[in-house]
Amino acid sequence: MIKEAHKPLDLKQIFNWLLEDGIVDKADAKARYTQALAILNNAPAGTHVLTALAQIKLKSAKPPHRMMTLDLLSEWMAGKLNLPFLRIDPLKIDFTKVADVMSATYATRFNILPVELSPTELTIASATPSMSEWQAEIEKVTRRKVKLVIANPLDIAQYTSQFFTLAKSIKGANKSTGQDVALRNNFEQLVEMGAANKHMDANDQHIINIVDWLWQYAFDQRASDIHLEPKRDFAVIRFRIDGILHQVYQVPAVVMIAMTARIKLLGRMDVIEKRRPLDGRIKTKTPGGQEIELRLSTLPTAFGEKMVMRIFDPEVVVKTLPELGFPPDDALRWDALTKRPHGIILVTGPTGSGKTTTLYTTLKAMATSEVNVCTVEDPIEMVEASFNQMQVQHGIDLSFADGVRALMRQDPDIIMIGEIRDLETAEMAIQAALTGHLVLSTLHTNDAPAAVMRLLELGVPYYLLEATLIGIMAQRLVRTLCPHCKAPDGSVSDDIWNNLTDGWHLPKPQVVYRPIGCPECRQTGFKGRTGLYELLTVSQTFSSMIQEQTDIHELRRQSIEDGMKPLRIAGALKIVEGATTVDEVLKVTATLNG
Repeated sequence: MIKEAHKPLDLKQIFNWLLEDGIVDKADAKARYTQALAILNNAPAGTHVLTALAQIKLKSAKPPHRMMTLDLLSEWMAGKLNLPFLRIDPLKIDFTKVADVMSATYATRFNILPVELSPTELTIASATPSMSEWQAEIEKVTRRKVKLVIANPLDIAQYTSQFFTLAKSIKGANKSTGQDVALRNNFEQLVEMGAANKHMDANDQHIINIVDWLWQYAFDQRASDIHLEPKRDFAVIRFRIDGILHQVYQVPAVVMIAMTARIKLLGRMDVIEKRRPLDGRIKTKTPGGQEIELRLSTLPTAFGEKMVMRIFDPEVVVKTLPELGFPPDDALRWDALTKRPHGIILVTGPTGSGKTTTLYTTLKAMATSEVNVCTVEDPIEMVEASFNQMQVQHGIDLSFADGVRALMRQDPDIIMIGEIRDLETAEMAIQAALTGHLVLSTLHTNDAPAAVMRLLELGVPYYLLEATLIGIMAQRLVRTLCPHCKAPDGSVSDDIWNNLTDGWHLPKPQVVYRPIGCPECRQTGFKGRTGLYELLTVSQTFSSMIQEQTDIHELRRQSIEDGMKPLRIAGALKIVEGATTVDEVLKVTATLNG
């Protein structure tokens, strides 16, 4: 318990507790105290004692001798005071609600931050729980019981500034638009209003602040996509992180309209047109100087324009194949395929499985000064200076097939076609391969052998496939376990392992790992994703099996004999490495028998 109420904790008290718990060695305590005191005396007014203490990089004298970071110090202090510790996750806080509880000035004055509001309880994070004279006043004003939790003092300062500033911008934007959206209950009325919204100022400072914050926040959270979704009375912002969608915030519907207009304006899209889907792109720069591309897509829905922004990090194209998750043997086989002078290489998988990343990484490595690498895409995913990119333009009848036809007159060595969707594009790809070019493209199929069946279904003559196809790779992405918190979970059962490997003689791992959740992974247990790859190198035997009436099961059997590891086996190997879980692999891969 804290004996002196209404006073901040001092360094002396903290060091007494550290000695008491054996975190600081007695022989080292005086020197460490002097070091921390010097930092605190030279720090700006209001610097928290734990913030100064974290800067001396104190290593715990107790096993496992962890470095006492600010998070660990805050958690330790919470334990000393018998209070819960909370790592603030901004994705889980409705800042528009909590900002109504108190003013920014009041929160800053007492170093507190409202983090959760229920009908009966208000959770408030504090780094100075001894200063609690505000508690009775807040309980009286809100008519709710206050639940006090301890949080990292720097997090409290950062999010106090962010939440209250953003809440102010959203209220200001809502007030400045001042439009009645009560009638926007059906699509016809919404379309009619589309032309009436011209006077909405997308350059309003409040809207600029909100959009800038949205992008920066998405980059910080490692989001791959930002979804802006209008609903009947409000709008929702969601982020896709490691393949999973998370709701971030709700904002008033009129604010979302202005945000969408602002983003469309920056993406050189038609701000007034809301009746048909539109595409655009924006290149933006983070405060750290990193350039990031956003691909924009709008869709008219019953309650307004839905926008999705795909975030492309240019760093992905400088990754090596092993960094993408390629096993060493598959990386060697893929390199050998892409060094072939001509032929067709296909990458297959569903939307969001990393096909574009694989192709861009491959092309980046191939694009030397000695070769001419050309692409035709719909749309151009990432602008890359090392190869020549052309975008499909349906409005002027520039299709994939037309694009390839044009590229053939550009003296190319390597051609990348964004996607083979129809017979005409497939025929142009084959024509390019037959005339001495290496062609890379994508298809949507469940596995590598199925790509052959898909091309035959499109109407490609089997003998042309037999002459040009040199390799097919199917891929998926699985979430990887957070290295900071994953824990051993014993051994997987024989039944589950046998079901996963289905006849493949793969040694069962002695230990598998399970997700736990920590601040580094936002309590999900997973951090980042890695690829699973199924690489089919077309052998002479496999090629001879491509006939007018081809048996997909025979193709699969032959591809395995030729060295292809199915996606499930690639996933099982990731489990053996301790990189992911059985559930993750089962979720994204089909059974081995198709």
